[in-house]
Amino acid sequence: MDHHITIRGEEISVSDSGSGPAVIWGHGLTSSRADEDRAGLWDLALLAPQRRVVRYDARGHGVSGSTEAAEAYGWDQMALDQLALADALGIDRYVAGGASMGAATALWAAVQAPQRITGLVLVIPPTAWETRAAQTTLYEAMATTALEEGVEPLVAARSQLAPPDPFVGVDAFMEGAVARLRAADPTRLARVFRGAATADFPPRELVASVQVPTLVLAWTGDPAHPIETAETLHSLMPATELHVTSTLQDMATWNEKIHTFVSHLHQT
Repeated sequence: MDHHITIRGEEISVSDSGSGPAVIWGHGLTSSRADEDRAGLWDLALLAPQRRVVRYDARGHGVSGSTEAAEAYGWDQMALDQLALADALGIDRYVAGGASMGAATALWAAVQAPQRITGLVLVIPPTAWETRAAQTTLYEAMATTALEEGVEPLVAARSQLAPPDPFVGVDAFMEGAVARLRAADPTRLARVFRGAATADFPPRELVASVQVPTLVLAWTGDPAHPIETAETLHSLMPATELHVTSTLQDMATWNEKIHTFVSHLHQT
């Protein structure tokens, strides 16, 4: 069931399916539920027979409302949105998961409300800590470009980037990324880029305090989602399972890995 809920002053679009212990899933920067469905990389419907699966378009993304203030898009604030969404849906404890920005949101939720998060699924964790500065500079430049010149310069630049290793030679991956940019509203896009420039992971000592079972899935060949982030999470968090892939064939096992991991968690 799709509907809109006002969360912390903004209208958020939500889908809610299945029954049982809850999983709340967040998408990546500039993406949405619809974009994830089109890409077909993660099939959360596999969880629905055993779990209540909640997906939502984050603030400024998809068909959710857009907030002007950049700080509203920091990952710590995105996590507060997620926790408030859980409250609105009557969900006390849940598995938090997501890809890229969604993974960062889930991690922040576990730091901010450890008693509420029963497990984490962190897919392609993004730049963090020392590797974050260069990415934030890039996001600031992209925000300025979107406002002053529109999306076409961003489309041209994106088209020149090499894809992550599993998608080398897979034209559909790059075509999807370009189509997503080309369809974006420049003002909304600039807001989320500028907000992403304010975002980072929690300090390492707080990450190390996260005790829940965690599945980390990462791919190689992607500077925006460096393998170093995934490996650092694995080293810091005591109950982490890490899988790294460089091939599309191996990536095809990720849905089953997510399903198996979530199915084995004990939730109430």
